[in-house]
Amino acid sequence: MQTETKNLGNERIGKLMGRYAVPCIISLLVGALYNIVDQIFIANATYLGSYGNAANTVVFPLTVIALAIAVMIGDGCCAFVSLSLGKKKLVEARKSVGNSVVAVLVIGAALCAVYLIFARPIIMMFGATVNAETFRYSREYFFWITLGIPFYMFGQAMNPIIRADGSPGFAMVSTLLGAAVNILFDPIFIFLFRWGMMGAAVATVMGQMVTAILALWYLLHMKLIKPSKQDFCFDSRIVRKTAALGVTSFLSQISLVAAMAAINNMIRTYGALDEVFGQEQYAQIPMAVVGIVMKFFQIVISIVVGMAAGCIPIAGYNMGAGLKGRVRALFTRLITAEALVGIVALFIVELFPGALIRIFGAANESVYYTEFAVRSFRIYLCMIPFACVNKACFIFLQAMGKAAASAMLSMVREVVFGVGFALLLPLVWGLDGVLYSMPVSDLLTFAIAVVLIAQTYRELKETEESRTLAAPTDMPEIN
Repeated sequence: MQTETKNLGNERIGKLMGRYAVPCIISLLVGALYNIVDQIFIANATYLGSYGNAANTVVFPLTVIALAIAVMIGDGCCAFVSLSLGKKKLVEARKSVGNSVVAVLVIGAALCAVYLIFARPIIMMFGATVNAETFRYSREYFFWITLGIPFYMFGQAMNPIIRADGSPGFAMVSTLLGAAVNILFDPIFIFLFRWGMMGAAVATVMGQMVTAILALWYLLHMKLIKPSKQDFCFDSRIVRKTAALGVTSFLSQISLVAAMAAINNMIRTYGALDEVFGQEQYAQIPMAVVGIVMKFFQIVISIVVGMAAGCIPIAGYNMGAGLKGRVRALFTRLITAEALVGIVALFIVELFPGALIRIFGAANESVYYTEFAVRSFRIYLCMIPFACVNKACFIFLQAMGKAAASAMLSMVREVVFGVGFALLLPLVWGLDGVLYSMPVSDLLTFAIAVVLIAQTYRELKETEESRTLAAPTDMPEIN
């Protein structure tokens, strides 16, 4: 165990980022592909088309709720374990893992029950009533996806815990295998068996079960943190500390749900007033298109969050060990990398929106579908470099133990700006106002993030300088 954790304090920052961030990026990308792959196959099935895409958009935020809870538990545990290992407190690390596992299993079962009981009002809340076909497909897809919620949550929560145990490669492989199952069975169930939305959902759940089974196997064979039976007993102090460190991950996801609910309902309301999309046969197009744009954004954010989340064990250990200079160097590399990802993404959406939308079945749809999609990509994601830096800031502050600052910034972005502008801007610009809500929110959040980034640099520099001045010298006296 000492060798594994010692590397976090001694090994080159760039090498550590590669080792921890790359598997995390791949894991999150593959996780994002679950829903995206469903949407691609649904879009290219002529008997589903944009109605199925719209239904997928309706259900997507409801899977994000499950993800929000899972990552709060998993990322919080990952940060707590990393800080504990840096402070040589192995007992607390084990208790955090045990309590986190129990929490995600209980909450996963409870959420599944709530979804099944209140399915109709829930999907109506997220815009399923745009037309009759969208509502029918939404109910079908939601029912089968709900049955996989406990497996999905367990696998997602265990992923960062496995990384904290020093096995980012296993975390990546377990997610990859689950996604492979989904990709294999999606076309079989949708095109060969013609199971429609049920087929897409069942393939997804099968993949989630594979990932959950592998995560369970790893839990029974952990190499650094080996929880015993008593570590699974409820400890309120450990639960509070773990949850506090994971609250930013929760808020960044759950607030996205609030924003998506607002966006979906504004699309339904103002789409009905549009000259084209007010017609019954085109009513589902804006919701389907915005869902597709969000899926591309999710791919980019998976890379961004993967880089930042992969750095949690590194930042947490070095903060716990008092090595603030290494934390500062890590922060610099991370912010630079995230900005570059955002610039590349911006280049793609501004120059090749037509190519992106063709992946999602544009050939089977009307010209209005393509025209609105091109406009949506170019407007909705025009500030994506700022969005990338914002996300990195949220997560890195969390890894440093700055839960309050991280949670505040996340809440301002997703709830105050994300929901607020989604509700206000359509009053002025109608359907286009929904599209402008994203770039306006990201630009204003970036202005706040710059202040927090500068403050963090100053704190790390001052702490490191104080530590250097206080350290005893080993230089011999010169006579």
